[in-house]
Amino acid sequence: MSNADTKNASRLTEKHCVPCEVGAQPFDLETVQGLLPMVPKWKPDEDVKKIVRSFKFKDFVESMRFINKVAKLAEEEGHHPDVFVSYNYVKISLTTHNIGGLSENDFIIAAKIDEIFATSAPSPN
Repeated sequence: MSNADTKNASRLTEKHCVPCEVGAQPFDLETVQGLLPMVPKWKPDEDVKKIVRSFKFKDFVESMRFINKVAKLAEEEGHHPDVFVSYNYVKISLTTHNIGGLSENDFIIAAKIDEIFATSAPSPN
């Protein structure tokens, strides 16, 4: 990640999710493409209605420790990801369900999840 991308991602982590207004529209492709460099490990799905990232851990316990931190973040922000866990593998999908696509909230949570992952140290055996 370049210094500019790191700076932009840190701007996202300084923000908080806000409820979308009634009638809000999901981001268009151009807007999504402009935001993806701030969370470069997240990839859009085919319809560009979600962003997705996979994480790998030492074992199930480490996966669950990570998921518990993500769950705490989601509750604090009021924006909840879809999560799939399989032993040492976690896949997280983000979308703003009430608008049927991506909003700034998804990128804020993605950046904060990246921060959690980067600072998650493996626990001692």
